[in-house]
Amino acid sequence: MTNATRPAGPAPIDTISADFCVVGGGMAGVCAAIAAARHGLKVVLLQDRAVLGGNASSEVRMWICGAHGRDAKETGIIEEILLLNLHQNYQLNYPLWDAVLYGAVAHHPNIELILSCAVTEVEMAGPERIRSVRAWHLTRQRWIRVEARQFADCSGDSILRLSGAQVRWGREARHEFNECHAPEVADRKTMGNSILLQMREIDPADHVPYRAPPWAHQFPLDHHRLSARGVGNDNFWWLEIGGVQDTQNDADRIRDELYKMALGAWAWIKNHPDGRGKKWELEWVGALPGKRENVRYIGDHTMTQTDVETRGQFNDIVCHGGWSMDDHPPAAFQHQGAPTVFHPAPSPFGIPWRSLYSANIANLYCAGRNISCTHMAMSATRVMATCATMGQAIGTGAAIAHRHGLTPREVGQQRLIELQSILLDDDQFIPGKARPIPELTRAATLTTSRGDGEALRNGIDRRLGESDNWWRAAPGDWAELRFDAPRAPGRVRIVCDTELHKPRVLPCSIPLKRKTGGMPSGTPRDFHIEAQGVDGTWRTIHTVSDNHRRLVVLPVDGIHTALRLVLDRTWGDAEAAFFAFDAGAPVLAAPLPEAPWTSKAVTRTSAA
Repeated sequence: MTNATRPAGPAPIDTISADFCVVGGGMAGVCAAIAAARHGLKVVLLQDRAVLGGNASSEVRMWICGAHGRDAKETGIIEEILLLNLHQNYQLNYPLWDAVLYGAVAHHPNIELILSCAVTEVEMAGPERIRSVRAWHLTRQRWIRVEARQFADCSGDSILRLSGAQVRWGREARHEFNECHAPEVADRKTMGNSILLQMREIDPADHVPYRAPPWAHQFPLDHHRLSARGVGNDNFWWLEIGGVQDTQNDADRIRDELYKMALGAWAWIKNHPDGRGKKWELEWVGALPGKRENVRYIGDHTMTQTDVETRGQFNDIVCHGGWSMDDHPPAAFQHQGAPTVFHPAPSPFGIPWRSLYSANIANLYCAGRNISCTHMAMSATRVMATCATMGQAIGTGAAIAHRHGLTPREVGQQRLIELQSILLDDDQFIPGKARPIPELTRAATLTTSRGDGEALRNGIDRRLGESDNWWRAAPGDWAELRFDAPRAPGRVRIVCDTELHKPRVLPCSIPLKRKTGGMPSGTPRDFHIEAQGVDGTWRTIHTVSDNHRRLVVLPVDGIHTALRLVLDRTWGDAEAAFFAFDAGAPVLAAPLPEAPWTSKAVTRTSAA
């Protein structure tokens, strides 16, 4: 054998052991991995692409959509990542967005990220438990075998159904779940895949007609879909096909057809006789279509249209949605009517824990568009900010299951309040539930340099309806918690206003006057924590500078008689606001206080 050859035989296998294996690196998988790792699990995240983000990555470039309305905006890990992007990626550039996601995952000490690695096999330990998965690493050209106690399928395509997990595909019949928007007869039709385009604005004097390749589609000037859409503020989600095909087995044929459509659509725009394309140039066209639907798991509860419409007021709610039931016709681009139908849905609506794990595989979780729901419910739950909150829920639940030796089902039966309380403490919004306040904070005397600070300990860490639930401060203002005797707080927990009503999305086109990122101007930028010792002396124990987080948790060592939160600088406005200032460990066993829902039906005129 020479140095230029390698021995014949099967490809080598690398075996890795973990507490929790997450398959799929979209927003659901990213948040699941981070949540589990932060709560102490050793996590392996397998992603079949070279970048993270799934449909939100630079390969697909779909907006991260979620619940409608300021009051229902997703927080927790997804808000943290989006704020990090505003802070680090000022030009809102997609390759830098990839880097933000990579840094958040790959540099976490408890996560082993393996990119370009596609799961192909599942090994079972008996009929109801996964022992390991085997994946082919495209660039290392070897097998990766991951053994774990628990697994999460965040792949969208439900590849871990190879375990024998119960699944469903397509649209349910109207009578099966009494869904008025479902078809009369069940079928295997789905929503299709889309290819996206981005444009760059140019000086019209620089216009050069586009010469399309002969294999691109040629569309008539009166095409019903092209002529009805915009140009500069459109990401072309409506270039969609595949709903009457198999979006997995026919994926290559669907992609090839979409590519022909994309270049044909660009030729139609660029060369249109009315001149609409003269000030635009093609910046980017996707080579990887974004998927909306195929295989969904069956869990202990199948979420339905009725569940969505009645706000999902489950006892085991752990996350939420709030997107309309956005149901794309299977014929998609060939459909002569509207490209989607927006059936109204309340925002927010709850999503139950029982829909986030397999009914028959004891150590399998799911998060994303493949959770246990009907086609109609999935039309509202499938958007990525919603999927991200599912990921945070299952990652947190997996940590609880690991700590107590439980299955996902047993977590819901035995540790539900603990799960919900940890999620609330980690800034995940659970509609209808308030965060329980530590006894040390409830018993303290709360004073502020101005205004009423009681909202800082009401357990509602956002604006809801007419209630702001915040304490507003200008630089130099402070809020103080004074204890009845010297205490050891252990930590302080602060929730900053990050102006949830302001957009976080990356641009779908690049105008000459570019939109830029940067932190919301009404967010606290610099602040510090002061502590008063038993001798009456105040000292600064923490200084936070260039803050880009909504949730800030800081350790507090030693014995103190009082703590102060002092605002030093905002990100631009004269004032900033805080929703919470707690001292003491989180409450994990007490029943959760009730909070308002602020729900109403919303009909949209744009889609994903």
